Amino acid sequence: MTFFLLPLFLALNIPAVSESAPNKQPQLAAGRDGTIAMVFGSDHAVLFSRSTDNGTTFSKPVQIAEVPALMLGRHRGPRVAFVGKTILVSAVAGGEQGNLLLWRSTDEGRTWGKPVALNDVAAAAREGLDAMTADDSGHAAAVWLDLRQKGTRLYGTFSNDAGATWSKNVLVYESPDGTICQCCHPSLAALGNGEFAVMFRNALGGSRDMYLLRVRDGRVAGAAQKLGTATWKLDACPMDGGGIAVDHGQILTAWRRGTDIYLAHPGAKETHIGAGMDVALAGAFAIWNHGGSIETKSGVLGAGTFPSVVGLPDGDVLAAWEDSGTIQVRRLPGK
Repeated sequence: MTFFLLPLFLALNIPAVSESAPNKQPQLAAGRDGTIAMVFGSDHAVLFSRSTDNGTTFSKPVQIAEVPALMLGRHRGPRVAFVGKTILVSAVAGGEQGNLLLWRSTDEGRTWGKPVALNDVAAAAREGLDAMTADDSGHAAAVWLDLRQKGTRLYGTFSNDAGATWSKNVLVYESPDGTICQCCHPSLAALGNGEFAVMFRNALGGSRDMYLLRVRDGRVAGAAQKLGTATWKLDACPMDGGGIAVDHGQILTAWRRGTDIYLAHPGAKETHIGAGMDVALAGAFAIWNHGGSIETKSGVLGAGTFPSVVGLPDGDVLAAWEDSGTIQVRRLPGK
């Protein structure tokens, strides 16, 4: 593992853990006191690495678990969240199992408890597309594309004790047309005090548009709201779910329509920010893939796909993405 400082940002390369399997689908979460958690997949392994200096260096990746038919690719893969000093990691075991599994560490990732299945109907999470997040007051949320019935629905489960126990599964949304978009990952943002914003791609009236709803104390609060003013008429799944964040106390979303990326506050007109796909968001900072390169509004960062990004206490951001079997990590100016 090597790292070096460039004039405007730090660069870090995490080589492939296995010669036979690339590192895939990195995800980041920021905790307290400069701690960053990163998870990714390699073959059947769920891997974890930790930074204690706001992403300047990372520990050697360690294996949390080996999962049968670990779901990876096209936004499938492990997820990570902090609840105080507790770290939660989830991943979907595919194949015959089809369950969304959760591991929990109360010692900053040194040891991990046994996995628990978050879906209470076996194999219901087999599509492998999910999201997880948490707030500072012990509340956590997980949502996933659910196949327990004909058609795809959005289900979730919620915790009030830092992920030690979870609620019964909750139907978060079902489309009156019989299915939501079948292969676009959902996104979550913690609003505080047990309230979460959930974004997903709907399949409604022949369109594949992004929708937002809120969950408060484990219950859906209000109707789903379409994001943006235009629509995407599409009889297919783009396999691209976008990103959601809280920026200065306001919900901000980023997503793809056609070949372009847009930002939108709920109830407001969308703003075009560039061509591309697979956008991730931290505050108002957006990062995405365009033609096999990682881009921001400031320009091209280099080759890669499937970026993830998290905000840092000093206003900068930390981004990670796939690049030819390695994970590239960059610390970037947040504005």
